[in-house]
This record gives sequence, structure tokens and C-alpha cells, in this order.
Amino acid sequence: MIELNREILIVDDTAVLRNIMKMQLQRMGFLQIYEAQDGREAMKILHAQKIDLVISDWNMPVMNGFELLREIRASEIFKEIPFIMVTAEATQARISMALQLKVDELILKPFTLEILERKILRGIQ
Repeated sequence: MIELNREILIVDDTAVLRNIMKMQLQRMGFLQIYEAQDGREAMKILHAQKIDLVISDWNMPVMNGFELLREIRASEIFKEIPFIMVTAEATQARISMALQLKVDELILKPFTLEILERKILRGIQ
């Protein structure tokens, strides 16, 4: 059974995509959802809240999703947080980079809400 009291951080520079993901998470029953528009803002939230799952876009200004994943995995405090990467560029090089840093799940854009839900459920188990 999935614990719905998990705290989830959505990181994307596009407000519309953050909203879509947030609505899906709320529909799934999650209540504690935080939002950041880039990796730097996400790190501030990580230091302020106990986050149980990060869902991040790859391409963002300031600090992109790969840089965020690298910083999280290098941290003793955050390295075990499940991380779902969302990207429109599914090149072998990108997938390899993300796998080397132990990304938990990859979501390729465009994605359906069913795919998002399945990846989230796998990411928080």
C-alpha cells in the first residue's frame, strides 16, 4: 500500500507542466506537494522540507535537472531520495548520464497521465 502522506517536489521551469503533475498527484491522493522552477530553488526546498520524491525536468535555466540530480546524489543528506527525471531528449547519452547518477525513473515527453502515475508509484515504493 502506498503512503499518501509523502512529500513530493516537482521541479520544472514551465508552470503549466508543474500544474499538470500537481493535479495528477492530488488526484492520486498526495497532499504535500512543493514546486520549484529550477534546481537551485529545488535545493532550497530540500533544505527546508523533508522531501520523499523529486520529479524534475531536465532542461531548465539556472540549474538543470541533471545538475540537480548530481547535487542530490553527492549529498549525504539527500542521496537516497527517489528521483524521477522528465525529458524530451531521449538520446542514449542523456539516458546514460542519468543512469550513472542512479536516476530512479525516466519519463519521456510527451507523456500520458497514466505513465506519470505509474512512474510515481514505482518511484515512491
